[in-house]
Amino acid sequence: MCKDYRCVFFNFVITLSLVFVLVSACSHSVVKHIRQSEVFNRNFTGFYLYDPGKQKILADINGKRYFIPASNTKIFTFFTGLNVLGDSVPALKYVFRKDSLIIWGTGDPSFLHPDLTASPVYDFLVNIDIPVYISFSNFHDKSFGPGWAWDDYMYAYQPEKSSFPVYGNVVQIEKKKDTTGLWVTPRTFEKFLTPAYDSLLSPLVKRNESDNLLLYVPPDDTASFNRHVPFKYSPALVSELLEDTLFREITVVDKLPDKETMTLYGIPSDSVFKRMMQMSDNFLAEQVMLMCAGILSDSLNTRIAINYSKDSLLADLPDEPVWVDGSGLSRYNLFTPRSIVALWEKIYEIVPEERLFSLLAAGGSSGTLKNWYTSDPPYIYGKTGTLSNNHCLSGFLKTKKGKMLIFSFMNNNYNNTSGNIKREMEKILWEVHEKY
Repeated sequence: MCKDYRCVFFNFVITLSLVFVLVSACSHSVVKHIRQSEVFNRNFTGFYLYDPGKQKILADINGKRYFIPASNTKIFTFFTGLNVLGDSVPALKYVFRKDSLIIWGTGDPSFLHPDLTASPVYDFLVNIDIPVYISFSNFHDKSFGPGWAWDDYMYAYQPEKSSFPVYGNVVQIEKKKDTTGLWVTPRTFEKFLTPAYDSLLSPLVKRNESDNLLLYVPPDDTASFNRHVPFKYSPALVSELLEDTLFREITVVDKLPDKETMTLYGIPSDSVFKRMMQMSDNFLAEQVMLMCAGILSDSLNTRIAINYSKDSLLADLPDEPVWVDGSGLSRYNLFTPRSIVALWEKIYEIVPEERLFSLLAAGGSSGTLKNWYTSDPPYIYGKTGTLSNNHCLSGFLKTKKGKMLIFSFMNNNYNNTSGNIKREMEKILWEVHEKY
């Protein structure tokens, strides 16, 4: 046994050198795999791998280049919400005036939303015994974000943004097998259903671009389908929906909130974050940014929240984000892999790991990662992002040795299938899991 301190020091240096060599070899292997991959060689790929414990970059391929992030944009929305929203979302602004109640929306998406817990707004409004007026005057945004695809207006992943969402701003149209007729929620939209006969072979529901006329191909009795179609939002329609739901008159007025306006708080913020991050819910992401804007100012406008976050929360990122919406539906968004990793590190520092990972999609377990990166326990926790010809995944990777690493894997402009891209990414991330 070596007792001389010089011998001990020498052995320590040798051990440290061997560890460094092994880590460097692993890094080289991963980088080589990506660079020589036939799957990635025709698209633009970025990969950034970071060890926050050692504050060491383990792999860097195009880490400083800008990519279209798709729903990785929601990581920025998540961080903004964590810093601006409290434990509970602001559900409603209101003020009592003599013998009446005036209300304003805050952007809270939970009122009558089919996938969120019940909002206290319903109980608040249904128990009011004086006239109720609603104002939309604090909404200073557009229904769609910059760069959104206009012809996706009737798909469930692109509902309109609004100050007072109702039913998630979508109408559900369902046909059950061996039954006749369609089941519509909310029932108000039954009057907009119009049968259309053409050469289509399968049941289909289409909405007009400029109104809520819903054309459908009458299905036979044995068919079944379930469609969620965003509706064309308007103050008059929301007033009607509220009247049908609350069984009382709701009058639209044009009035801005004032200093006496009070706030009713609603469901836990984490319940919104969880669905937004795990299921990549675009509507919730957009509404989170509107709620943040309403806290930061007297106006609901996504740009207010983005500007605040960039200037006050994210000024120290390696590369300035090009950021235009809350969801990532826009191809105008541009982020770098190393900035996304830096953002995840910020989040990791302020949110306890158990809480954080419960909100994120987990490989082989939940959300958009349920069918990918399978392991027990999960080794990947993060956020996916997919648009046509673009797929990204950023988050946390637990290695076989128990290390916690942060990564961003971004792929743009591929003419392959997203399945092939994901399978190749899975091979590489598993290699990191096994070797680091």
